[in-house]
Amino acid sequence: MHLTLYDDRGHRCLMFSHGGSEGVQANQFLVVDGDAGALIDPGGNLAYSDLYLGLTQHFAPHRISALIASHADPDIIASLDRWMTASQAPVYISTVWERFVPHFCKPGKTTQRVVGIPDRGMAIPVGGSKLLALPAHFLHAEGNFQFWDARSGILFSGDLGVSLGGDPMKPITELGPQLRHMEAFHKRYMVSNRVLRLWARMVRPLPIRMLVPQHGAPLTGPAVAQFIDWAESLHCGIDLMNEADYALPPA
Repeated sequence: MHLTLYDDRGHRCLMFSHGGSEGVQANQFLVVDGDAGALIDPGGNLAYSDLYLGLTQHFAPHRISALIASHADPDIIASLDRWMTASQAPVYISTVWERFVPHFCKPGKTTQRVVGIPDRGMAIPVGGSKLLALPAHFLHAEGNFQFWDARSGILFSGDLGVSLGGDPMKPITELGPQLRHMEAFHKRYMVSNRVLRLWARMVRPLPIRMLVPQHGAPLTGPAVAQFIDWAESLHCGIDLMNEADYALPPA
């Protein structure tokens, strides 16, 4: 199952969704520019077969030029061993997780194929275009990035903007009705309001047409600015912790 997020003059962005009866629903993304393609957050082994078959209808897997991971969670990158076989592409991931990536693959399979993204981010070439890795540390992983595609106006936002409910194939245009599917997740998985405020200040100047998370539906139209404003004021993570959360359990 896929959703076309953008398609104009040889530049395409597609979202694939895996829901299954096991594991959490997760999205994977293909960005194509000319003859090159980047696969963002390719997912775990539960998603691999469906994603591979779905992708072949739009782009030859062996032509993938970049495997890109926002962070190192299993639902993000546990299928890496199989994608390293299906393509010759390097994998881009935070330098924080660079030495952890080989644990997803057979010995030696990642040698000279891991590109560490520095904390300040970098540009990743995709054909004649590029994806900009934006710092999103502690939202929710220690080394975490979002990916900005200026050509399409899409911000691939990882675990920020996640909604656990509703139809992932139906874009959200008004944030209010969706907050019941978002609030608990963000309060638990985002580290602090300070980090959210820094993030909001960074992305607000961007002409974001669509904010697309790794779980749930894309945000578009008014929902984008509404989400940035909501996230900026959200107290979460360590803001909500107290002594009761660090008490010894019953014997």
